[in-house]
Amino acid sequence: MYYSRLKLASVLGVCLLGLLLCLPNGLRNPFPSMPWRQIHLGLDLRGGSYLLMQVDLKSLTHDRLQTLADSTRETLLKSQLGYRNITTNADASTVSFMPRDASETDTDLAALNKLPRVVPNEFTVKKQDNGSIILTLSPEALKARAREAVTQSIEIVRRRIDATGAVDPEITRQGDDRIVVELPGVSDPERIKTLLGTTAKMTFRLVDPNPMHATAAPPGVSLLPMATEGEGPPLPVYDHVDVDGTDLTNAGAVIDSQSGEWAVTFSFDSIGTHAFSTITQANVGRRFAIVLDNKVIEAPVIRSPITGGSGQITGGFDAQKATDLALMLRAGALPAPLSVMEQRTIGPSLGADSIRAGILSLAAGFVFVILFMALFYGRFGWYANIALLANLVLMVAILSLFEATLTLPGMAGMLLTLGMAVDANILINERIREEVARGRTPLAAMQAGFERATSTIVDSNATALLAHVMLFVFGTGPVRGFALTITIGIVTTLFTTLLLSRLLMVRWYARTRPTSLPV
Repeated sequence: MYYSRLKLASVLGVCLLGLLLCLPNGLRNPFPSMPWRQIHLGLDLRGGSYLLMQVDLKSLTHDRLQTLADSTRETLLKSQLGYRNITTNADASTVSFMPRDASETDTDLAALNKLPRVVPNEFTVKKQDNGSIILTLSPEALKARAREAVTQSIEIVRRRIDATGAVDPEITRQGDDRIVVELPGVSDPERIKTLLGTTAKMTFRLVDPNPMHATAAPPGVSLLPMATEGEGPPLPVYDHVDVDGTDLTNAGAVIDSQSGEWAVTFSFDSIGTHAFSTITQANVGRRFAIVLDNKVIEAPVIRSPITGGSGQITGGFDAQKATDLALMLRAGALPAPLSVMEQRTIGPSLGADSIRAGILSLAAGFVFVILFMALFYGRFGWYANIALLANLVLMVAILSLFEATLTLPGMAGMLLTLGMAVDANILINERIREEVARGRTPLAAMQAGFERATSTIVDSNATALLAHVMLFVFGTGPVRGFALTITIGIVTTLFTTLLLSRLLMVRWYARTRPTSLPV
């Protein structure tokens, strides 16, 4: 029951610091020169847009099969081995072909077994009964690639949304292939949907010069439409990617000095610069297609080798389209397309009603708790109320410090925390009453009451803390918001109940030395 000056100053200092951290939430621009932090309101309180997007995992399989088919061609040609009718089957996750000659089958198998695997045992190479050779992707490798793609998509989505200036977006994973995007304050998410619905996978490929292939593309060539309607028929473009857009380091929207139209400039890293220089040096006079999401933006003729590692894309852009394309190129291409499965918009008026209802319920619950403690426990009840108010202040302070997002479930968690804090104070006061009834002196009753109640309070709060930490780790969305406020509330409850309320009682006793306790 003894409080040193250092302990007294520490407890009061924590309370004052908590009050200071709370101020930015109630004042507009307090001391703008200082880096104040505030609690952010979630979608249900502030209003905004909710998007549920799904990653197209089938396109991942298609892209990997296409890459595997290209690697198969290159490996066989480098080994001076021929092939016929190389095809891919996305449903069966296979690449198959016929050897040029049956006598080369074993050599083909040996060469293809040396192909690099992205993950161990990614695919198998086998000979079929009809003499063909088939490469089959394993289900485990496809699942691993899907998990990686979703994780990568979340990061790219975050970069794209941050670049638009959206405030406090919430981007979380749902299930194996879905992403939840919450945009507080964004009532019209159409531009965001366009940005996220565009894969922004840019590649640079040579155009097949054979005029016969402009209507019927052979294996290894695809007829790709132009990005702008009316610019011409589809172009026969080689499937082999000569330069990949992943090697881009920067992109920006500019006005072309010659045409006066908007354009997008880009620059490569050292790998992309070398590849771009090599391909342009070897193919002067040929058309080189710039392909974005399987649509040809433009296909200029290579007039001279381009060795600087930078270039410019024109294609009838306006300012918004050029800016968005540059933004997407900087953020990186999505590993697979995203499609909107569900969309909801919450108006700011509904959010304001939610805030009003939440504050009303929190205030009403707080007032009833204060009245209950004051009526049943007198002076010690009022000390418990002061500790309860400090508990609420510290919760808001910690949420502000981490710039947490407050939702309706989070407000419910705060109200529940206040109830749990009252339970701890009731337990202490009832213990003190029992000790007084046994005939102990006031100081001995207070000390015994706190000692006997402390272990019970710590044990009950520790189990609750563990449960809510698990909710936060494994939960999503509203569940995590609820668990976060409860977890923070348990920590602040232990501090205010076991340290602050005891401090108030001890200082009162040291000043008055009463012969009986008001409990």
